[in-house]
Order: sequence, then C-alpha cells, then structure tokens
Amino acid sequence: MAVQAVESTTGTSAATTSAYDLGPAVALSCRECGTRTPLGPSFVCLECFGPLEVAYELPGGDPEALRARIAAGPANMWRYAPLLPVPSDVAAKPNLNPGLTPLVQADRLAAELGVTGGLYVKDDSGNPTHSFKDRPVAIALEAARAFGFTTLSCSSTGNLAGAVGAAAARAGLRSCVFIPDGLEQSKVVMAAVYGGELVAIDGTYDDVNRFCSELIGDPLGEGWGFTNVNLRPFYAEGSKTLAYEICEQLGWELPDQIVIPVASGCQLVKIDKGLRELVRLGLVEDKPFQIFAAQAEGCSPVSRAYKDGTDAVRPVKKPDTIAKSLAIGDPADGPYVIDICRRTGGAVDDVNDEQIVDAMKLLARTEGVFAETAGGVTLGVTRKLIESGAIDPSLTTVVLNTGDGLKTLDAVAPTSRPTAVIRPSLDAFRDAGLA
Repeated sequence: MAVQAVESTTGTSAATTSAYDLGPAVALSCRECGTRTPLGPSFVCLECFGPLEVAYELPGGDPEALRARIAAGPANMWRYAPLLPVPSDVAAKPNLNPGLTPLVQADRLAAELGVTGGLYVKDDSGNPTHSFKDRPVAIALEAARAFGFTTLSCSSTGNLAGAVGAAAARAGLRSCVFIPDGLEQSKVVMAAVYGGELVAIDGTYDDVNRFCSELIGDPLGEGWGFTNVNLRPFYAEGSKTLAYEICEQLGWELPDQIVIPVASGCQLVKIDKGLRELVRLGLVEDKPFQIFAAQAEGCSPVSRAYKDGTDAVRPVKKPDTIAKSLAIGDPADGPYVIDICRRTGGAVDDVNDEQIVDAMKLLARTEGVFAETAGGVTLGVTRKLIESGAIDPSLTTVVLNTGDGLKTLDAVAPTSRPTAVIRPSLDAFRDAGLA
C-alpha cells in the first residue's frame, strides 16, 4: 500500500472555497492520491477510495506571535483553534471544552523502569467523560453543526459512546449510539445516562461499524452525523491536540519517544500529523522523534503485521482481550500506523492480559494514576520495549493514558481488595501486622 502523507498548507493559493465556517480548513484531501474535494460530510475519495483528511491553510508568520496567541487562549483544546477545523468562535459555543490534561512527570515510574532521560504520562482521563474521545468528538460536533445535522451518532467500543452522548446533551442535539453487546458495564451506564438512545448490537465492533455505514446510506440515517464515519475526517483531527499539548507542556519541544495505544490507529496517525505541523509552523525545533504503537495480544493485527515485515493488516475476527476499547479487529489506519512507526524508527508490539493488569497496578502504585486497560497496554508495551532495547531509556519518553481506570474496574477487581478486615480496635490493628 502506497502511503502518502497529506500535508497542511501555510498560506497557499490553492485553497478550495467553502460555504462552511470551519476556520483554517479549506478542503478534504485524499491521503492516497491527493485529490481534493469541498468540505462536507464525506470520508472516502471517489477517485481511489482512499481515506479523506482535512487540508488547511494554516497561519504563517512569526512563530513567537502564534505561541503567544495560543498561550492567551482558553485552558482547553480551543487554545489551538487556529490550527483546527472549527469556527473562530468555537469557545463561546456550548460544548464540553476538553483538553489541556496533565502531563505527569513520572519519576517514580521511571526509576522502576530504569528510565533516566525523563518519563512523562499524558493523562487524558481528566477529560469531561474521562477519556481522550472527548477531543475528536468536540471537533465532530462543530462539523455536525456546520452541516446541519440534528442527530449525533457513532459506532463505539465504549468510550466514544459516552463522549458522543455527553457532547450531544450539552449541545442540545439528539444522540443515538451503537455498541457491541457485552462491553464493560461502567461504560454502558456512562453512555446511557446522558439520555440519548444506546443500541447494543449482537456482534463485534466491526459488525457495529458496518451497520452504521449501512445506516448512513439509508433514508433512516438522514440528518445523522456519525462522528467516526461520515464526520471522520473532522473527528480524527481532534487527536492532533494531544501532540500540541505535549509539546507545549514540554516547553515547546518535541518528545524523543512517544508510545500510543492502537485501536483503529487514527489517534497515532493524527499525533504524528500534529507533531509535523508544529515543526512546519516553527513552533518547535525540528529533530528526530520516534513513535511506538501498543496493542493488546488478544487483538493485535497491526503488531502482527509489523512483526511479519508487511503492511498488509489481516483482520482479527474475534478479539479476545480485557482491553475492550482497543478491540477493533479490522483497524482502518493499521497500514499507516506501521508506516509511521517504521519511518520514525519506532516499533509496534503487544502485551497479554496479565501484563496489562500488572502495568495498570504499576502506574497506580508509582504515580497515583489509575489507567483503564488501554493505559495498561501502553505502559506494558513501553516496559517491554525498554527491556528489548527498542526504547532508549536515556531519552525523553511520553506514554499516553487515554482513559480512566474506573471504566474498567473488572480488570483489577480480583486482585484489588482490602488488605485486612479487622475489628475497630488498636489490638486488632496490631494483630493484623499493620502497625
């Protein structure tokens, strides 16, 4: 598969005139053949059937002035509005205002792993619905408003369903989201509590996604904006803000190494795009950086393809892992993930369920960060790559935690119990060996 990066433009004269106010976004561009089409609810190139991406006319000029403009912006992802497909007044509209989550300097974790160059955890569990999905949904919501959609929808492994339900409720839109039956109960409850329709489908996530694609082409889906289908080019851009924040929080510097969990692969692809945009705009000094991808062993088609030395990602028909948020058997951006990891000198690896739980508990014990299972995958793979020598412990490394451990309590519940049950007396406390 020939992979061609779609680059944002800075002050070009090739902008496509649009009837929509989506800030610096000027067109949709095919990631494969480069064909441009007007902004709209499209996600597939009609020339080659490649994926569409947002193309921009980004602000040029003095990088210091742009950094100052960002710093003066709101304390959320809308500080980067000049670099996103959103209207200039986005911060004044009713939305969840996600972003600007902590970049935790993880010194105790670093000591455990033997990292000397600086280890950081980008903890996105602090977003409004406690996962990174609030970022792409916030962008998709603005596109839905621009295109006149009245229902916000998605296919989801859990976190996205909650993010869509919350964003739609805040914006006063109807929501109807679709999930595979059998997700973690906490995620089901969180998706349902916002008052929209929640539909569980008997099948895998890929079955759910196919159903949503069919619904888009049916009159039943008229007026529906599917965040990760017909709004996908806009939705995907939300993950760039993770790259922007990490670099700003590092003092406007690129990390040397970054480890990212992979479900569809979209997040990793967009973080890479965001890092390259910052270099082109002069907001960070250009230097080599490596991107590493993390998957769960029970659903690791990208890792398997990478280890086999191919970019042909063979789907997993029945994912089997506790990391259900990463259980996408046919990842749309899988080949692009492999290309980026190879191009940057990174790697793709996976860990089993036992290693996932162990990593979740390690992060909680050393840094007080309770990650969901996807975070356990990312840290587990990080540890594995450090031990194999793929990750250099003397360099600055950033690990992503994309969600809150309270969403995946079942993973750690069997081994997270009271240390002792005692009578309310000092003697009982002493007898338990706790004094």
